[in-house]
Amino acid sequence: MARQEFAADGRRERSRGQRAARALERLREFLHLEAAGGIVLMFAAGAALILANSPLGDLYVGFQQIPGQIQFGPLSIEKPLLLWVNDLWMAVFFFLVGLEIKREFLDGQLSSRTEVLLPALGALGGMAVPAAIYAALNWGDPQTLNGWAIPAATDIAFALGILALLGTRAPLSLKVLLTAIAIIDDLGAILIIAAFYTDQLSLTSLYLAGGAVLVLVAFNLLGVARVAAYVLVGAILWICVLKSGVHATLAGVITALTVPLAVRNEDGRSLLRRLEHDLHPWVAYLILPTFAFANAGVSFAGIGLEQVFQPVTLGIALGLVLGKQIGVFAPLWLAVRFGLAPMPKGATNIHLFGVALLCGVGFTMSLFIGGLAFEGSEYDAAVRIGVLGGSVLAALAGFLVLRFAPAKVEDDAPAL
Repeated sequence: MARQEFAADGRRERSRGQRAARALERLREFLHLEAAGGIVLMFAAGAALILANSPLGDLYVGFQQIPGQIQFGPLSIEKPLLLWVNDLWMAVFFFLVGLEIKREFLDGQLSSRTEVLLPALGALGGMAVPAAIYAALNWGDPQTLNGWAIPAATDIAFALGILALLGTRAPLSLKVLLTAIAIIDDLGAILIIAAFYTDQLSLTSLYLAGGAVLVLVAFNLLGVARVAAYVLVGAILWICVLKSGVHATLAGVITALTVPLAVRNEDGRSLLRRLEHDLHPWVAYLILPTFAFANAGVSFAGIGLEQVFQPVTLGIALGLVLGKQIGVFAPLWLAVRFGLAPMPKGATNIHLFGVALLCGVGFTMSLFIGGLAFEGSEYDAAVRIGVLGGSVLAALAGFLVLRFAPAKVEDDAPAL
């Protein structure tokens, strides 16, 4: 009997070890994709800036305004290319974000209190302090104050791309911490968009959207494992949300949250994990670079110091560079200092400060929220200059701090 119990214990230990190894492998694959995608993102943004400030600048503007239309009987959706990218392609990006958030909270780095506390504190501080800095600089103008959430976002792909350039000087646990902060940050951005950047509502479209959500929930409860079913109803939900006045990208998040983690498809893989795995390369290497290319091209013609130091530009840049390093680092340092959460394995306070700086790389999400806050207004260039300038400064500062931080202690596990 004792021998049988010993053998059973051994099998359980091996099973736990195998699960941990699989989880670590999935994590490494995720970080590799995000980091490589971040580097592609940098090149796309750089190409847009060069093109917009070259003799081909008019061609770039024409590219943004290429018309596109979808029509099904009386239903017609007509937008320029820039808005198709921002409304439809970014809905796919938000769908992936929703999958990542659900997996992390159910079966990932955010699935227990001890694992979620440190990144949650960093993310909350990293949203509140930049927003407060921007609001303080724009308090007297209700129109510009609407952009308070622009510096509150972190671009996970861009930030991990900077970490990738550091190679082994950045502990794996540090990359996990940055990823967790950015994921919670994305969740906060989603809630902000839903609550504060919504146009006048169409109740009919909202009722139809609610019906689509009920169908998706039924799919989840019934264990439907066919991707096509979620994609079809998700597309209907996207149209309803687009017509309702709520930003259409939220349809991607809602659809993702109904995709089951435990249900397996015909090849035995979790439906949620399969979708996340299959979508990652497309988002990292096509959707986000296209968004960057379509949105980052700002012409510097006629822009002087008065434009650089106007409240919108300054509020965004200072929010990203100064607000993020204070808002993220202070809660992280206090939590570790008072024993609320352990120091990430192989990291020091200098590493935490470097991560806080990298959280100031807002880029994709900041440009996206800026487009919602000032769509079609005179502040378009100010938003882009503030986001690009602040993100570049934060990236350089974070890179230099981590480059000259103490050599990492060898760590084989992604413990926080």
